[in-house]
Amino acid sequence: MSRKPLIGVVPLWDDDKESLWMLPGYFDGIQQAGGLPLMLPLTDDQHETAQLASLCDGFLFTGGHDVSPSVYGETPLNDSVICCPKRDRMESLLLQETVLLDKPVLGICRGIQFINAAFGGTLYQDLPVQHPSGVEHHQTAPYNTAVHAVIIRKETPLYALLHQARIAVNSYHHQAVHSVAPGLEIMAESPDGIVEALYHPGLKFLWAVQWHPEFSFRTDENSRQIFRAFVQATLGVPSVT
Repeated sequence: MSRKPLIGVVPLWDDDKESLWMLPGYFDGIQQAGGLPLMLPLTDDQHETAQLASLCDGFLFTGGHDVSPSVYGETPLNDSVICCPKRDRMESLLLQETVLLDKPVLGICRGIQFINAAFGGTLYQDLPVQHPSGVEHHQTAPYNTAVHAVIIRKETPLYALLHQARIAVNSYHHQAVHSVAPGLEIMAESPDGIVEALYHPGLKFLWAVQWHPEFSFRTDENSRQIFRAFVQATLGVPSVT
């Protein structure tokens, strides 16, 4: 049996229980795409994050807490901003290592926000306050249901993968990319102008989406294709044809 690529998945943190946890969709989406997921420890030790970066073939930066405004040089806007400082520290170190090693990375929800902030961009801290619109960005259950459109830019690898200029996605977030970081490029936007997908053209595979393929992959082929492109990138397989 051939070896499956090992995908390190950043853990979620429960403040009330003071415990790590994981949504099964992250693991299931990776496994269905041919990868072997591994939940990482929540460590901000530089030597440990470097070892993890060497161990795994790719990394999934998950959803969860808000990114601390300190990452992008701001202070919290209001009480809606709830952070996990240790996650911020861990992901900062881990992302640095993955970029140095050019390991494939996929960011989801908080993932796109953190990657953008870590590369020097900024965020809307509270989307309903700072960018109100009629687009539903914070849906209620069931979370696998599409609630708004996303317009994909035709010159991007996401368009080359899906061959669609407009898709429907689920959405559950109150923060979002504001100014795009140097080095990152927009792949998709919502009708109200919110950045929905980014990539780094200078790296093997660094993609991030604002929606939630971990909820929708069971019924949505576009979500499955994103997971497959990510896992295949760890094998050196081109993500587009």
